[in-house]
Amino acid sequence: MSTSEAARTPRDADRQERFAAELTDVLNKGALALLISVGHQCGLFDSLAALPPSSSADIAEAAGLDERYVREWLGGMVVGGLVEYRPEEGTYDLPPEHAASLTTAAGPDNLAGMMMYVGLMGEVEQRVVRCFREGGGVPYSAYPRFQALQAEESARVYDLALVDTIVPLAPGLPERLRAGIDVLDVGTGQGHALLVLARAFPASRFLGIDQSEAAVDTARAEAARAGIGNVRYRVADSTQISGEFDLITAFDVIHDLARPAETLRATERALRHKGMFLMGDIAASSRLEANIGHPFGPALYGFSVFYCMTTSLSTGGAGLGTVWGQETAVRMLNDAGFQDIDVKSVEGDPFNVYYVAAKA
Repeated sequence: MSTSEAARTPRDADRQERFAAELTDVLNKGALALLISVGHQCGLFDSLAALPPSSSADIAEAAGLDERYVREWLGGMVVGGLVEYRPEEGTYDLPPEHAASLTTAAGPDNLAGMMMYVGLMGEVEQRVVRCFREGGGVPYSAYPRFQALQAEESARVYDLALVDTIVPLAPGLPERLRAGIDVLDVGTGQGHALLVLARAFPASRFLGIDQSEAAVDTARAEAARAGIGNVRYRVADSTQISGEFDLITAFDVIHDLARPAETLRATERALRHKGMFLMGDIAASSRLEANIGHPFGPALYGFSVFYCMTTSLSTGGAGLGTVWGQETAVRMLNDAGFQDIDVKSVEGDPFNVYYVAAKA
């Protein structure tokens, strides 16, 4: 259809009006996401949850914040439907049903922390726009906050579920860890998941590798503060794994890598006989049509454009992004030589599925 023909095509006025309303909602929700992120970072939701209906001054005092900013932020929370306002008393209240998705106490159900990724994407927006016009990608160094955000997000899940829910997905693995085995975590970031495992299984030996020196330094410092002696971290290339291991883990990292296929092959080679690979990665399909209606669909594609895909492309890498779904993941695991691949979901972690694979 030509442009002139399209211009003559009658429009459905009701459909147009509904779509305009949806876009208005997107604009409002985008602003609300940033306000929620600020509230999370400033501890405002935790303060509200601990207080009776209170004035902006009392809330600001409890949170140790500037009252004028808190009052304006509360206005956004009220019109956004997150906080209730009693104009007669001039007080604000966070309903417990809302606190269950917004406070630190909510653990993995706390969605407020996820809103920080919206601000992170905004920080690199113009660099991504340039990539649309010129190709290439935005380098990992452009995201100085990413490791900290990722560590906070993963901790909400792993503190609660890693030892008691995720590890048992691999048959016999808890018993082997208790007896003592060698474990490698690929793309360990700030190392929190490995620290949780090392604390729970003191007879096993743990090593985490990552390309980021800053992340590895943070991981080492955290292990030292915790007094955990059976875990080590080092800067290393995931495609050149040295040593042999009984278990290798990779949590929410393979699809980000420049060379994921090479990493999976290196992982398979580094496993001992009867070794296991436990991988957590995005819960989505490789087929676009299957992701229509996904509860986090737009967020997953947004994260990919603004981080996952573009950081990989910045190094000339595969740039898998959301192409890396369950179908592609299983195929690449098979291509790397893994057998008996099992894919499982975990309650409390809506963003990831977990792959348990055996060495051929």
